[in-house]
Amino acid sequence: MVVRTVNSISLFRSTTPPSQLPLTAFRRYHQIRAFNYLHFSRFPVSKPTLFSYRNLKTGGCRSYSVQSFVDSVIEEFEALRRRRIRASNKSVLTSNKELVDDKLRKQVLQKGLLLEFKKDSERILLAVAQKPDGRRNWIVSDQNGVTTSIKPQQITYIVPGVDNFNTTEISDFNQRAQNNLDPTLLEFAWLELLEGNKSVTVEELAEMIFGSADPLECYCAHLLLSRDEVYFTRLDSKGSSSVYGPRPTVQVEEIKRRVIAKEAADKDLEEFVQLLRSAKAMPPRGKPSKCSWKAEDKIWHKIESLEAFAIDACKDDVQKNTAGVILKAMGLSKTAGSAVNLLTDIGYFPVHVNLDLLKFNIRTSYPDHILSAAENILQESHDPDKDDRIDLTHLKVYAIDVDEADELDDALSATKLHDGRIKVWIHVADPASFVKPGSLIDREALQRGTSVFLPTATYPMFPEKLAMQGMSLKQGTICRAVTVSVVLHSDGSIAEYSVNNSIIKPTYMLTYESASELLNLNLEEELELRILAEAARLRLQWRRGQGAIETGSLEPRIKVENPDDPEPSIRLYVEDQTDPAMRLVSEMMILCGEAIATFGSANKIPLPYRGQPQSKIDTSAFNHLPEGPVRSSAIVKLMRAAEMDYRKAIRHGILGIPGYVQFTSPIRRYMDLLAHYQVKAFLKGDVLPFTSGQMEGMAASVNMNARIAKKLFSSSLRYWILEYLRRQPKQRKFRALILKFLKDRNASLLLLEVGFQATAWVSVGSHVGDEVEVRVEEAHPRDDIISFKEVVQF
Repeated sequence: MVVRTVNSISLFRSTTPPSQLPLTAFRRYHQIRAFNYLHFSRFPVSKPTLFSYRNLKTGGCRSYSVQSFVDSVIEEFEALRRRRIRASNKSVLTSNKELVDDKLRKQVLQKGLLLEFKKDSERILLAVAQKPDGRRNWIVSDQNGVTTSIKPQQITYIVPGVDNFNTTEISDFNQRAQNNLDPTLLEFAWLELLEGNKSVTVEELAEMIFGSADPLECYCAHLLLSRDEVYFTRLDSKGSSSVYGPRPTVQVEEIKRRVIAKEAADKDLEEFVQLLRSAKAMPPRGKPSKCSWKAEDKIWHKIESLEAFAIDACKDDVQKNTAGVILKAMGLSKTAGSAVNLLTDIGYFPVHVNLDLLKFNIRTSYPDHILSAAENILQESHDPDKDDRIDLTHLKVYAIDVDEADELDDALSATKLHDGRIKVWIHVADPASFVKPGSLIDREALQRGTSVFLPTATYPMFPEKLAMQGMSLKQGTICRAVTVSVVLHSDGSIAEYSVNNSIIKPTYMLTYESASELLNLNLEEELELRILAEAARLRLQWRRGQGAIETGSLEPRIKVENPDDPEPSIRLYVEDQTDPAMRLVSEMMILCGEAIATFGSANKIPLPYRGQPQSKIDTSAFNHLPEGPVRSSAIVKLMRAAEMDYRKAIRHGILGIPGYVQFTSPIRRYMDLLAHYQVKAFLKGDVLPFTSGQMEGMAASVNMNARIAKKLFSSSLRYWILEYLRRQPKQRKFRALILKFLKDRNASLLLLEVGFQATAWVSVGSHVGDEVEVRVEEAHPRDDIISFKEVVQF
């Protein structure tokens, strides 16, 4: 007997004539009612509902009204209550281990039997046994007409009561079985067997729920049990025969809860996948905004899991599994690249998303309470060092930096004294006059460690408004500064120095290009700039005499406009570090660092002293290499890593100076700000805010963040250089300098118009220092792939 649902009522459909109705599993009608399967009160007698039953054997169909059927069911249930199952016609069902063993019988495989076997991990087929294949295997013909050899362990069920089954009838037999499966029948059988703590074989279950143990009914019962994950568990097996037992009620309820939860999750997944497909099909400008994916928690949870998977940052297995399920449902491989492509296709990620920015969890904005604190500082505009500042507003002040600089940390002045010596002033922005150590803004800057500079954006160490409107040096405006003044000997060494709080009024804000142009024009009215250039030449000459090693080369710079567009504007230019203006600024920054290190050592001030052991580099060994990038790249490979000391100055062998402290970028680098806190406290006569040990502890996290920022800048710069090269016409040629040979004719090259190092095979006869022409063969920025081919002239 089987159950079907019609108009929300559970109805029994028998495989035998209605008069027999062997409902041996349901002995008490009130037991069934307790589980709400028959809600008869819903159906008024005046409007009878019709149903039908079909006999599995004959295919015949008869119709009844619900009311008449209910009456017959009730009558049958009452009859069942008055009689017991005939023991002579049924096996005793029990969970006793010995009796379970008694139920298991080894079915012998022989020709003509109908069996079910496991074709592979996903397919289970019906087949007819044909003949033995060796000692254990059998040749079978399956439902698809395919003949194959199977092992005994592949057989999952042998249909009883079948002899010489016709292979051509397998499909019909299977279809009839599939059409008459009703998993709800198992619940009724489970209730009956659970009450008596009884076990059941496939054949016994067929008798219980279908009233027959004929082949078709047995196979239907087998399918129900083998697919069931709720009500029954397999107690034991022997060959293809199994005995099943009802699960405990608590376990069934828990499984049902899991099933319901899974069905809900599957529905959510289906809806989410449809949402993804819809977003993918939209034009680029019409895709949902990034914030729209956060509107619903259940959607945002899935997007968040995909994003974490894309950047290899899953918090737990739940996120990883969620992303994997989504990717599989979308027909994609379970890889980070697939997640990136999917999020890009739906518009959540821009085409040129910076994955490293997400992986390193870089802070790209400030919380409201930090912005509010910064605003309060600007409004108060209190200068704690006002009475101690010297007025240097009479000096002509040059601020020279890259074109895209958002805030300016330093500026320069110079003059010649009556005795012919040069005096220079290095003016450094004074953020320590706005922010106190340990304050809310200071702690935020400490956590960031540095400003992050990318081709697409700048993420400042301080809130932008505070940095730009308060701390930064501005043209034509009186600005707070810490000024380091130095008088040079005629050989370029330091003769005198002083450190003071000051006020200045920057005269010019110049780019390196415009400063170089002014130097080349040699204008009489820009005498101070020419003096600065002369001071830079003296310093370089002196440092070389002290063992300094030059490492100047070509450095690429890229500015990307509208980076979220699929085809943003890319502006690339190359910095030559031997350019007069760049050399001038570099030398003055080194001079300032030496002066602060000398000042700190003389006054026993704990500072972040930076040094670099003098490597045993015999630069004369590289004299055979062309001067410039080729020689510099060879020397750089031999340099040792920098060292730090927080108690005293240590020699910086590469720069050729006795000590060095980074001091000129306190708005951008926290270690520079830390040096400012120490120096300014000493100038004021206050207790120094930090001991050397405290500074060393703070430096550990700051330097780690600085390394991350440097790595992020390098990877982002490389990505956009590759994107720039990808867009170039295929026929474009690039001039390249051979730096060295890696293996055979595979050479390391420096692209002169790009400032980018790459590799390519070059012609026989080429030498280090030679210039060749190459063109881009392949460029895939997202996969970090770039290849060049030499353009050979015939």
